[in-house]
Amino acid sequence: MTRDNKTALADVCESVRYGYTASASHEEVGPRFLRITDIVPDSIDWDSVPFCEIDDADRDRFSLQSGDIVVARTGATVGYAKLIRDQVDAVFASYLVRFRVDSTIADPSFVGRLVESLVYKEFVKSRVGGAAQPNANAQVLGSFKFRLPTRREQERISSILSAYDELIENNRRRMALLEETARQLYREWFVRLRFPGHEHTRITHGVPEGWERRRIGDIADCVGGGTPATSVSAYWEDADVTWVTPTDVTRNQHYVLLDSEKKITEAGLQNSSAKLVPPHAVLMTSRASVGFFAVAQREVCTNQGFISVVPTEEALSPYLLFHLSDRVEEIRSMGSGSTYPEVSRGKFREFEVLLPEMKLVSLFAEQAEMLLKQIRVLKQQNQRLRAGRDLLLPRLMSGEIAV
Repeated sequence: MTRDNKTALADVCESVRYGYTASASHEEVGPRFLRITDIVPDSIDWDSVPFCEIDDADRDRFSLQSGDIVVARTGATVGYAKLIRDQVDAVFASYLVRFRVDSTIADPSFVGRLVESLVYKEFVKSRVGGAAQPNANAQVLGSFKFRLPTRREQERISSILSAYDELIENNRRRMALLEETARQLYREWFVRLRFPGHEHTRITHGVPEGWERRRIGDIADCVGGGTPATSVSAYWEDADVTWVTPTDVTRNQHYVLLDSEKKITEAGLQNSSAKLVPPHAVLMTSRASVGFFAVAQREVCTNQGFISVVPTEEALSPYLLFHLSDRVEEIRSMGSGSTYPEVSRGKFREFEVLLPEMKLVSLFAEQAEMLLKQIRVLKQQNQRLRAGRDLLLPRLMSGEIAV
């Protein structure tokens, strides 16, 4: 092809396929079962991807291999995509579409990084409009057109973009280590009870002297959220109040939440049940995908899919973040509802926590905050790297920057 020719995504693929319909299982009953929620974060955490039962014939049809591209075709994350970089025993779920690039036509790594980019997301959004539940079929997703440079150029562009990806992935690994360090510190002090001074502290029935069991509602405000009327433009246009939705948190990694894609106006805040919570509030998803946590870096409000835990003393925030996340299965078991599980604020206020002495909580807060601050810095670096990559990609694709 000449430099000015464009080709569609589907035209460089040897196959395009919708995913497999099955129930996910945490038991190892078959291959990994990749879903939309697994491809939304920066990288796929294969250890957290569930499994599914599938017969041999379907396993072959719906298998994933290195170089495949999977794209979300429905919901708020329509158009989100991932290039499969690893050779993993996995199949993909029904709300994903798999594009398998014909390597004799194009470099799968080049096409995959293009489809992962903001350029592709914006293309898909322009095709699905502003529907409340946007959907895009394989024909729409595969109609994305792009300049297909020479094979050598494709490989050079892929190499340039992969350098950004490697930096982002290295930062992600560092964040995971920092978060795990904070989590292990919490467990060492408050689960294994090897906190500073434990040698001289009497422990009765598993409770150190000076610690007490308290309802979460006694030590924190449990704040709900809300959504302004979507039909009122004055609640959404030129908005500057950060409004967090569950998707912002479920796709967020390592607790620190820097920003949200959506904002509402002050009028939207005043005319809905959304309420501002301070930066140290622990945001917990409480509906459908229950038990995902984040701490925002600024004053925010949320939609109705949250319980925001605002401790009476700011130093409690890191302790409650790790305490609640460590007991997430207990919290999820509190959910009820015929359509989807939901934990009510009333029930959550009765949730009992073990509260250490405040001097110990404050000491933990100091150490945990140092680790969370480092995570915040790395997240900001990754934001800048992604922004730089997304600015560079169109210029590379257009030939404006020679490779």
